[in-house]
Amino acid sequence: MARKITLEFLKTEAASGAVLGLAALAALIVANSPLSATYFYWLKSEHVLQVGPLLLELSISEWIKEGLMAVFFLVVGLEIKYEILKGELSDPKKLATPVLAALGGMVAPALVYLGFTTSFGGPHEGWPIPLATDIAFALAVFAVVSRKLPSSLRIFLLTLAIVDDLGAIALIAVLFSSGVVWQPLVWVVGMLLAGGVLSRFRKIPSPFWVFGFALIWYLTVLSGLSTSLTAVAFAAIVPVNERRGDGQSPLKEAMHDLHPYVAYLVLPIFAFAKAGVSFAGLSLEQAFAPLVVGIALGLFIGKQIGVFGAAWLASALKIGRRPTGATWLELYGVALLCGVGFTMSLFIGVLAFPGAIDSPLQVEVKLGVLGGSFLSAVVGAAVLSIAGGRRKELPEEEPDTGD
Repeated sequence: MARKITLEFLKTEAASGAVLGLAALAALIVANSPLSATYFYWLKSEHVLQVGPLLLELSISEWIKEGLMAVFFLVVGLEIKYEILKGELSDPKKLATPVLAALGGMVAPALVYLGFTTSFGGPHEGWPIPLATDIAFALAVFAVVSRKLPSSLRIFLLTLAIVDDLGAIALIAVLFSSGVVWQPLVWVVGMLLAGGVLSRFRKIPSPFWVFGFALIWYLTVLSGLSTSLTAVAFAAIVPVNERRGDGQSPLKEAMHDLHPYVAYLVLPIFAFAKAGVSFAGLSLEQAFAPLVVGIALGLFIGKQIGVFGAAWLASALKIGRRPTGATWLELYGVALLCGVGFTMSLFIGVLAFPGAIDSPLQVEVKLGVLGGSFLSAVVGAAVLSIAGGRRKELPEEEPDTGD
């Protein structure tokens, strides 16, 4: 059952990658068309939401970042909790290698970025940007070339990406939550604790969790804390066990209901809002600025070194093993795909360099993320295609058991 749910998740994520790609392409086209001024004006325009006495006024860009992306992080949190309790992350033997690979895939890109920007005078604040892996895009590319590859590589990639997301969320908590207003935050903490207690009762209907999340989200916005954090915290209190009344699991029900909207609406809208880069007036100097190259190298070079190096070290030290039936060349191809940062990297870029979406720093962030992600996707797909072709010519390599 756990495997079925995980594979369904993979299938949805992989298919949504095509929609994400089209949304990003549309953003690039619009940002460099006669509609460019309208596009950027729309993103900056302020809009009010009022429900009774509750009122919020945010720009379209902020509504997407704090509103729609909160739903994305809620689904990520639900997936993390499910995998820990019921899925792949519940087995320590299967967990060690992707977790260590994810950690390596966060340390190495930061070191590559800092090394390059220190040498060439770039801003140090962008080091968290190349740490993230975009689940949807990475799995979409993998799906195109995976026909002859073992399914264990999919699970490895998903597990690694989940741990990667968890690390990115922790970084957001530590680095990008300054200027917090404490009174609404105290209410958020109190409601989360109360919800955790109430989650032990198995008769609570779904509307309780819907309204609870909406209220906690509103208070989080007022507090100034990143809504991604409380979205994941809220996911942690959603019950995974079935209700007594209808036999449905609130967590699985929420994952099933929300995931298509996240995959085909939330993330494409975010991609359309954040991937738009106007090349008007873009100089060669800005296109190869230290920030641009540092991010691109962090994603393309740092990710593959960190992920593959940590996986090899885990196997060499006998504390982990390769995915069942996979070769080292195939694992290297997956390590390359982990450099597809896109959605999460763009999100962290907005937090690392706050300001106008068409500011010079934001343009450089987008160029670096798009460049590094594109290189990682193309080279990763090529390596996996070669690895898949070798399966016709060579006898299958014995899996690494770690013995």
